[in-house]
Amino acid sequence: MYMILKHLHLAAVTLSISLFLLRGYWMLIGSGWQNRRLMRVIPHLVDTVLLLSATGLALTLQQYPFVNDWLSAKLLALVAYIVLGIIALKRGRSKTSRTLAFGAALVTFGYIAWVAVTRDPTPWH
Repeated sequence: MYMILKHLHLAAVTLSISLFLLRGYWMLIGSGWQNRRLMRVIPHLVDTVLLLSATGLALTLQQYPFVNDWLSAKLLALVAYIVLGIIALKRGRSKTSRTLAFGAALVTFGYIAWVAVTRDPTPWH
């Protein structure tokens, strides 16, 4: 079961960041594609699979946020990533603020991926 959840989670991560990059690119060039119904629905479906597979992995491995420091860091960084993504793709008042939020979201995603691989919440030391 672990391997199925892990591969499902990794596939969802890959699809989720790919869709975020695509939607961010469309935002940067001023395309209306990111506002199409399909592109507003698919990322939510992918992110639901991502969240469910992450929950399944945590339960299977018996590693929990606020118990395991690396998982806590990932969860808090995920919240920051979501907020930055909302600013980048929807709520940013100017293209500059959306662009800055998009870049910050990508850096945050990099941190999340690094912590996931190393299981170390402070990869800079």
